[in-house]
Amino acid sequence: MVLATSIAETSLTIEGVRIVVDSGLARVPRYEPDMALTRLETVRASRAAVDQRRGRAGRIEPGICYRLWDEPQTASLPAYTAPEILSADLSSLVLDLAQWGVSDPSGLAFLDPPPGPALKEARSLLSELGALDAAGRITEEGQSLRALALPPRLARMIVDSARFGMGEEAAEIAAVLTERGLGGDSVDLDVRLDQFRRDRSQRASSARSMAARWASQVKAAVSEQKDLSTGVMLAFAFPDRVAKNRGNGSFVLANGRGAAVEQTAALARLPYIAVAELTGTAASGRILLAAPITQDEIEQRFADQVENVEEVTFDRGAMALRARRRRSLHAITFSEAPMSLKPSGETARVFADGLIAAGLDRLPWSKQAKQWRDRVMFLRKAEDDSWPDLSDAALAARADDWLVPALYDKTALKDLSAGDLSDALMALLPWELRARLDREAPTHFEAPTGTQLAIDYEAEQGPTIAVRLQELFGLNTHPSIARGAVPLVLELLSPAQRPVQVTRDLPGFWRGSYAAVRSDLRGRYPRHPWPEDPASAMPTRRVKPRGT
Repeated sequence: MVLATSIAETSLTIEGVRIVVDSGLARVPRYEPDMALTRLETVRASRAAVDQRRGRAGRIEPGICYRLWDEPQTASLPAYTAPEILSADLSSLVLDLAQWGVSDPSGLAFLDPPPGPALKEARSLLSELGALDAAGRITEEGQSLRALALPPRLARMIVDSARFGMGEEAAEIAAVLTERGLGGDSVDLDVRLDQFRRDRSQRASSARSMAARWASQVKAAVSEQKDLSTGVMLAFAFPDRVAKNRGNGSFVLANGRGAAVEQTAALARLPYIAVAELTGTAASGRILLAAPITQDEIEQRFADQVENVEEVTFDRGAMALRARRRRSLHAITFSEAPMSLKPSGETARVFADGLIAAGLDRLPWSKQAKQWRDRVMFLRKAEDDSWPDLSDAALAARADDWLVPALYDKTALKDLSAGDLSDALMALLPWELRARLDREAPTHFEAPTGTQLAIDYEAEQGPTIAVRLQELFGLNTHPSIARGAVPLVLELLSPAQRPVQVTRDLPGFWRGSYAAVRSDLRGRYPRHPWPEDPASAMPTRRVKPRGT
């Protein structure tokens, strides 16, 4: 009897094999991103694999293969086993290639080219672990990691721990992480390690022997005899998974990811932990395995990554800048305190970005500034793009040209006046266009009576004025702007300022529907003049004198 693994699918021939019993299953390596480790997983074998297994029976004499499934199920098996290189963690491959002098794997002719993102992630990890230099060449540290038949993260943990005389303990952690089920299912890694060390089963004994071999392969000089905690050793492998408690068992990891542990677990009450395994989304993960670690341990062991920074941020609630001094490990904040803020070009840029994100409508727009912007946009549409684009998107894209300079000496929106905003906007209009703006898109239209009527450039139907009908008597041409190219929309009003008619052709209105309007309005407003020939009548804002 031969109990075989995937080697039974090779061309190796063993004499005397007449019976093959096939379970239809296979153990394949699968990379688990949530753990950043590769584990063996039991899956259904492919049709190609079970055909190979059947071929082991009767290789040199008559034989038979017993398949432990219904024959119709064979058709539902995948045709081939997917190449491991397409789904595996490629960090070990990249490290091997670097040892052989290949710093850029994309230049090799693979039968199945590895995915580009996976290669990039592998190189990034190895650089973070100190296994590769900036040019992608293997370092002395990388050679130490490669000597262990383990994923680089776990090799890093054993090598670093061995320098403190804790190589065997780190190797046992690696055994528990790579062999699912060892030590039970507690979320606390210390509990699993304790059970693993007391487990007298053959599987646990074999795992302990394997861990001892890993530890013996590390030739690291002990620089300091130190009793490292499980959390510290785990953080050697997963520095990006050091996590701070945000309350109620919710943690933020150094890589910015959010995750939670069951609130009934003892770990849920600890200020800091190092996470070995988690699942779920980046915003809301679930911690499956972790170990305690203290802030002192984090700051001592990862001092080169702890930063003291002074940062300026935008507070959208207060619409103002805030400055603070922060001590942190990537996304984890150890401490922070407010500090005084001095306006500068750098703060102005942060301020401008914050205001744009909050929305340009939050700026102190005056009625005049809004109309000025609408006038420019009107001429851009009516004429050509020599007029600047002042849409929200364009203003946001050109914030450095107008908004940032206006904020050099300001730290809060309340410091920016409507006049400041108008001045900043007008800087976007070249001098040669400013005079044309007043001529071609004036702010007001002067009625024949001398009344100044504001032009509404925001109106849906186009630039519009609202005017009492009698004030246009005697006007024989329709008012227009943009060098006569665009007629104004006239909202004609009754003496009581109620809408009567809308027109883009005043002479046509005089000749046409004015007669019906006159008939209606002269009865309701008898004291106002309603001439039969409005085109030649005198414009007026007054009623008729008494007795006429």
